[in-house]
Amino acid sequence: DFMAWHSGSGRQGFDKATVNAYVAHLRSEGTTASSINQRLVAIRKLAREAADNGLIDHAAAEAIARAEGVRSEGKRLGNWLTQQQAQALLDAPDVGTVKGLRDRAILAVLLGCGLRREEAAALTVEHLQQREGRWVVVDLAGKRNKLRSVPMPSFAKHAIDDWLLAASITVGPVFRPVNKGGRVGAGPMTAQAIYNAVNEYAAKLGLTVHPHDLRRTFAKLAHKGNAPLEQIQLSLGHS
Repeated sequence: DFMAWHSGSGRQGFDKATVNAYVAHLRSEGTTASSINQRLVAIRKLAREAADNGLIDHAAAEAIARAEGVRSEGKRLGNWLTQQQAQALLDAPDVGTVKGLRDRAILAVLLGCGLRREEAAALTVEHLQQREGRWVVVDLAGKRNKLRSVPMPSFAKHAIDDWLLAASITVGPVFRPVNKGGRVGAGPMTAQAIYNAVNEYAAKLGLTVHPHDLRRTFAKLAHKGNAPLEQIQLSLGHS
């Protein structure tokens, strides 16, 4: 697309000014910020390849690499559940089975604590501690290994306790694989396995939600319940 525009623009050469003119053209055409930035990635790579092959100066390629992209205004909102839908999702697993107890505990942690699926997969029994009379997930490592502590509501703690008791887990990873015979594995579940578990129960209810949507649900319901924005921010690990 860039080359087609270039050939019809009457411009000569391949430099930063030309790239900026192309970006201005895309903006005038109403191209989205994400599409413009994606094309810029390809153009920067083209410039480096051209410089390595002696077609343009390395200084020109470096200047093109500094061509500014377009800032995205706002973010995709995604999905979240109502309180009734969240309760229905929590009630979906069959708690008469070991797998059902585990899956209910997973859903309870995602909905009640707002954890990312990677964080849930890395959760250990040692993370669960009492602080000032309430249960908390302490020293949880999130993105960029930033540590935070997250309050745990009673329904999430009860769900975890039921699962840990049934699985005879006292130390190590909280969420572990369960085979078809109900045997509990020693290692942790993967983040993908948690993703699949959430999708399984959401599909049964006719819902289109993924683990990150449960994190959004946590934030929405906490805000609706008059939780301070600062506390929601800290629980989510947002800077």
